[in-house]
Amino acid sequence: MSEKNNKYQICTRGIWDTSVPGITFDENGVSNYAKIFERLCDAYPLGEKGKSEWKKLVDQIIEKGKGKQYDCIIGVSGGTDSSYLMHLAKVEYGLRPLAVTFDNGWSSEISVKNIKKVTDKLNIDLETYVVDYEEMKAVHKAYMKAGIPWIDFPTDFAIKNILIKVAKREKIYYVFNGHDFRSEGTQPNEWTHGDSKQLNYILKNFGKVKIKTLPYLNYYSQIYLSILKGLKFIKPFYYLDYQKKAAQEFLIKNYNWEYYGGHHHENIFTKFAIAYWLVKKHNIDKRKITLSAQVLSGEITRNEALEKISKPPYDPEEMERDKDYVIKKLELKPDEFEKIWSALNKSIYDYPSYLGTIKKFSFIIKPLIKTVYHQPPTFLYQFEERCKK
Repeated sequence: MSEKNNKYQICTRGIWDTSVPGITFDENGVSNYAKIFERLCDAYPLGEKGKSEWKKLVDQIIEKGKGKQYDCIIGVSGGTDSSYLMHLAKVEYGLRPLAVTFDNGWSSEISVKNIKKVTDKLNIDLETYVVDYEEMKAVHKAYMKAGIPWIDFPTDFAIKNILIKVAKREKIYYVFNGHDFRSEGTQPNEWTHGDSKQLNYILKNFGKVKIKTLPYLNYYSQIYLSILKGLKFIKPFYYLDYQKKAAQEFLIKNYNWEYYGGHHHENIFTKFAIAYWLVKKHNIDKRKITLSAQVLSGEITRNEALEKISKPPYDPEEMERDKDYVIKKLELKPDEFEKIWSALNKSIYDYPSYLGTIKKFSFIIKPLIKTVYHQPPTFLYQFEERCKK
């Protein structure tokens, strides 16, 4: 196995290349990320075996939810995955989900309408948690000033915490997540990691932001509460044949659902964080991960992936308009944004976090996490594969 060096190389199976942190290649030019994908496919096979595993899980959920108003929670954004997941849960499998959405002041009009269309037609109760926008604005500005790649981590953090809190309140044991490694892949920790320790440090040192309405649980509280309450995080698409494009066509036809233009573009700040901040400031294109996964899953060809990655994430003029909108909505002066933009880029390793602890004590943490996640997070597979000598 050759170590990453300064010479450019691209995976012979996908389009992972030497810009991806921790990548290595074997003698055939196959990357360790392709092998992570293969391990996940082996762990979660599709077809009859996958359906059988999923049916067993559905039976458990129904049994555990007897006598309760809801038997599972689905975090919804108006995007493809969570919208289709509501249909599957309610119509195909007879579950009684509670839909929960997080409003951080950046949801697109299309996404809000999509949530209402699907929940109304399926008669699914919807709970919306609204964070104070002035607080959210200060949080986003602090993360931008910190200069790290994933500036939208506080949104991910808040969504997870509100789902845990609602599950605890309603005595629900199962939380569904629409992630699908076959269409989204496994993002490097360096691009997406965040935790409560790092959040506290950034908010204190880049704006002295005090959290009042942002749902907050520290890393250990998340694990402790989940274990104590028997909460399980479930990713149904790990078991089921699922293609995003087909799901979109189904939703458009049956729910008058609307497409919002791109992966995670249902939230304007998330769209900016992925397709502008990451790409233009940090030279990180997450499409290398998602397109590679789609190649290995057979959804697209490798040549199609190479053609797509050769083009901008979306229309350059629209990207500039989005940037201007973000600057205006965050109430950043042009020179203030320029100072942020031109500042030295930082990595997740430049600030305190739990990542070192996770790596050091992974042999203890992994079994604990497995009790919370029915499918262990993909970062554990990534960590194990990248640590192989």
